[in-house]
Amino acid sequence: MFRTAELGQKISKSEYAEREPVLRQELLDVQRRLREVSRFPVLILFAGVDGAGKGDTVNLLNEWMDTRWLMTRAYDMPSDEERERPEYWRYWRDLPPRGRIGLFLSSWYSRPLLDRVYEKIDEATLDARLDRILSLEKALADDGALILKFWMHLSRDAQKRRLKKLEKDPLKSWRVTQQDWEHWRIYDHFEAAAERIIMRTSTGTAPWSIVEGEDQHYRSLTVGTIIRDEITKRLDALSLEPAPMQGSEPVAPDADGETAPVESDLVSLKSATVLSMLDMSLHLGKSEYKKKLKQYQAELNLLHRKALAEKLSAILVFEGPDAGGKGGAIRRITAALDARHYQVIQIAAPTDEESAHHYLWRFWRHLSRAGRITIFDRSWYGRVLVERVEGFASDDEWRRAYAEINDFEEQLTDHGIVLLKYWMHITKDEQLERFKAREQVPHKRWKLTDEDWRNREKWEAYEYAAHDMVEHTSTHAAPWVLVEANNKPYARIKVLKTFCNSLEQALEARKK
Repeated sequence: MFRTAELGQKISKSEYAEREPVLRQELLDVQRRLREVSRFPVLILFAGVDGAGKGDTVNLLNEWMDTRWLMTRAYDMPSDEERERPEYWRYWRDLPPRGRIGLFLSSWYSRPLLDRVYEKIDEATLDARLDRILSLEKALADDGALILKFWMHLSRDAQKRRLKKLEKDPLKSWRVTQQDWEHWRIYDHFEAAAERIIMRTSTGTAPWSIVEGEDQHYRSLTVGTIIRDEITKRLDALSLEPAPMQGSEPVAPDADGETAPVESDLVSLKSATVLSMLDMSLHLGKSEYKKKLKQYQAELNLLHRKALAEKLSAILVFEGPDAGGKGGAIRRITAALDARHYQVIQIAAPTDEESAHHYLWRFWRHLSRAGRITIFDRSWYGRVLVERVEGFASDDEWRRAYAEINDFEEQLTDHGIVLLKYWMHITKDEQLERFKAREQVPHKRWKLTDEDWRNREKWEAYEYAAHDMVEHTSTHAAPWVLVEANNKPYARIKVLKTFCNSLEQALEARKK
């Protein structure tokens, strides 16, 4: 695989001096176009052999391009703050917004490579970790990101020459460490692991470019040219795209050539949903409610203090119809907790900054440190609920979101986080009564908006979307808790009880 990058290719100083200023101007021009269009971000990853010029190339790009629209991130061993969150948290946090370029050194490929080289993981485990990388890159590419990956290569002999040359330079000798020489001694292990990584993860949407790194002139012009060409190609393709059709809904023929029903038709075809089968008459009396509320709040307080000591985090997600009781259930949870150790995230329409990123970005950035509780009042499920029903997301976007969400949640639970997802369900008649009641109470009237009334007109569409959501994302590790919420006391106790049970089970599992 690497033979083509061991040919000793070089570019003379005179040729470099002639081509370099032209390429610099072209990169600035393409960067300006990218910023003006602001339709997609560019992620450029650098990996490869020690001494092959990864850092030098990143520094050169920062010299050549406008650094106001360039983000550079390099990663070392995770900090305490990073270790307390899922592995990819620090990468999601650093993703560039649309219209900007991110340069990444030692990113998500570094740890799997080193772990395989040092035989901390076997090939099957490496492949599993590469599958997660593929899922990440697919999610970003599907959202429009342009991903370019450069493997900077040196032959074993060229690497030795490079390290010795650096050691002899008193101003650069600091760059050569004992670890560099250790890596050179096990060069064959690195090459084998790298070959498998590149072979498994070079895809049509996130390809690897293997660049010979011995000659800095050749290396620099090669990387710069690829970046210029790939961004230009994407920008040119966008300029040729026809304007989206307004006011039309494409209808696909089925296997027999018949016209397949559009989603509104499918809603009427479904006679029952997972929500329509709930027993909405479940009820809890006032005295029993007060008793159980004190019981479970006391239990939750004790369990969370233990979880804090064990650095066991929890994430609670609340979804459901307007006036379904999400806020009331959340307040019964937070009343039992120390305010220093939880945060409630209210999710509304994304800000301009959030809209410039992948839709999951704004949720990753809110993940708390170990032992804390994060509560989302509405969440990433908006992509398959309101964005689906209201047409803010295309069919392709919300359909692929199921897999993206499952992967995201799997990363949370694999990290040991307790994840609970509550659907607070009420009937359409109950919602109407609560809306009318809110109109009569001054301090609750603000909760009722014109949008709430409009959403009632699409009740069936939302219920169908929720049914699909449960079908596709209620997993063993992150199941949906469907809460019969017509009776507020019953719903609040069910929420508290299930949270307590989940924390208790997770704490017990840590003892084993």
